[in-house]
Amino acid sequence: MTTKADVDPWHHINTIRVLCADVVQKANSGHPGAPMGMAPVAHVLWKKFLKYNPVNALWPARDRFILSNGHACALLYAMLHLTGYPEWTMKDLLDFRQLGSKTPGHPEGHYNGIEVTTGPLGQGLANGVGLAIAEAHLAATYNKPGFNLVDHYTYVFCGDGCLQEGVTSEASSLAGHLGLGKLIVIYDDNKITIDGSTDLAFTEDVLKRYESYGWHTQNVPDGNSDLNAIEAAIAAAKKVTDKPSFIKLTTTIGFGSKKEGTEHVHGNPLGNEDIVQVKKRFGFDSAKTFDVSKETYDYYSHVEKGKADEQSWNDMFKKYSEAHPDLAKEFKRRVIDRRLPDGWKEKLPRYTPSDAPAATRKFGGKVLNVLADVIPEIFGGSADLNPSCFTYLEKSKDFQKNAYHNRNVRFGVREHAMCSIMNGISAYGGFIPFGSTFLNFIGYALGATVLAALSEIKCLFIMTHDSIGLGEDGPTHQPIEKYMIARETPNTLFFRPADGNETSGTYACAIQQDKTPSVIALSRQNVSNLKGTSIEGVAKGAYVIDECDGTPEIILIGTGSELELCVKAKTLLKDHKVRVVSFPCWELYEKQDIKYKESVFPDGVPVISVEAGSINGWARYAHASIGMTTFGASGKEKDIFKHFGFTPENVAEKAVLTINFYKGKNVPDLVHRPF
Repeated sequence: MTTKADVDPWHHINTIRVLCADVVQKANSGHPGAPMGMAPVAHVLWKKFLKYNPVNALWPARDRFILSNGHACALLYAMLHLTGYPEWTMKDLLDFRQLGSKTPGHPEGHYNGIEVTTGPLGQGLANGVGLAIAEAHLAATYNKPGFNLVDHYTYVFCGDGCLQEGVTSEASSLAGHLGLGKLIVIYDDNKITIDGSTDLAFTEDVLKRYESYGWHTQNVPDGNSDLNAIEAAIAAAKKVTDKPSFIKLTTTIGFGSKKEGTEHVHGNPLGNEDIVQVKKRFGFDSAKTFDVSKETYDYYSHVEKGKADEQSWNDMFKKYSEAHPDLAKEFKRRVIDRRLPDGWKEKLPRYTPSDAPAATRKFGGKVLNVLADVIPEIFGGSADLNPSCFTYLEKSKDFQKNAYHNRNVRFGVREHAMCSIMNGISAYGGFIPFGSTFLNFIGYALGATVLAALSEIKCLFIMTHDSIGLGEDGPTHQPIEKYMIARETPNTLFFRPADGNETSGTYACAIQQDKTPSVIALSRQNVSNLKGTSIEGVAKGAYVIDECDGTPEIILIGTGSELELCVKAKTLLKDHKVRVVSFPCWELYEKQDIKYKESVFPDGVPVISVEAGSINGWARYAHASIGMTTFGASGKEKDIFKHFGFTPENVAEKAVLTINFYKGKNVPDLVHRPF
């Protein structure tokens, strides 16, 4: 029997609106306005266009959907529930914004159906550029005549706030340059931000802006009710294959509310009285909450269609495997199983003290290229600093429009977008993205690097020119506080290797992380290959590279280029027993057991850290520190190091002072703690 709900899509659309309002109201927290305004376009996209399988959220051939305006997450959670994702239950909607739920205040990519973590405005759109880059590269790499193995779209919802953030300008400019025709952005032009009307601060012509970026643009003036126009715009966007598409969709925020069209529905629940009138307006029982009819569940369920689409793709992949067995095997390992190739560690370069000194940025360039030869998922580029960072993959060429099979992305001077795009590439699966710039410029990109950590994705943030040792460029380019910013970011590995072996070890550790990004700090100036360093030692976080006879009187810790200072200082301390410890990664050291920590830092022995960055944080591992307490300076590298006390003579002098200070005193235990 055909019911009104079967033939009238507005019952289902208004169900989305009312359900989202209920979700926010029960939590007494959240944003009902955008979900209510965007319900029609969500209906059109999920019902008419999106390709996905709710029972296998990681199906490689699915379309990707990104909610860049992450505050509208009640809409995404509602659609995941209505379309049949088994893990997205009504209970999850009831638990919106509650501790321990998978429906937090902004979407988190840990959960099936959510591609990336969004919330900080603009990040999702930039992530979407990364997802589209990933799709374009895999399609160019694996598709063959008769086999469109990789053939899907990336859809992004964004809002006024997203388009005001600088990261979207950076990312959108690059997307237009690259001609990413499988990227479709739908802009919720509701003309409201938290402060009020966008007329207060945002009056530019957005369509002309995106046209200037090289995008295909369209305008749908009635996003509240013109379903045909919405569908036609998305269909037209899909037909444009040489440009990304931008659809300006004018909606009314909080459509149906007494407060519609105002900032009062942006970050506040509607209130019980308004909820009642909304339900009456849309023909729902105002006494019921979280009420979804069987007809609406049946209408939106995508389970059977999703299963059929995936089976069709699986059948194609079987035939593809017969026609192209090597490519199919590689695709399965890389994209489906997400497993590193066998034997890659054997390729890591190793060094001895007889090997020529070089900057760790150059050692890094060598190991990156060696590994890229055997790990095809290594893919990335530089923020216009390839000649300085040495991260160009020499056996590939530039990833450009009509050359998507290549692996070197020219990000341009766009550090923030580079790192955010990397997050999207990583979230796609089957990639180990890298991006390089100077360490001081990670400040431009912190919004993205922090989200990488929160999202639990693997990215290699390669940051060269890692200290005052970069010299003449001066304090504007010399990172002082950046070490601690990276170290204080949860779920982030910060590496500062001292030589060739430790650089190889750094890359080995970073590449093996499945859910943790790495910040790799590399020197501009040359360093010697030191006796005692090793690839394996880096994995411990801290390890002894130069031992003394018997119990040491003092332990010198060095990181990066300053480890060599510690080794040289030891030669000046012939009357003392000195142990030298390399400490390339705090976070990996913290994962070691107490017995190992005791072996490196025995009780009763004073410790000095030597590092050309902020001394903050070193009190956890050292009793005294030689480091930076001011900004740097412009000058010759050797002059700057001497000026700030980074010489073997000063290290030796401070070691003697420390030994004498603790004579006859209890040396504080730095290993054992109550918890």
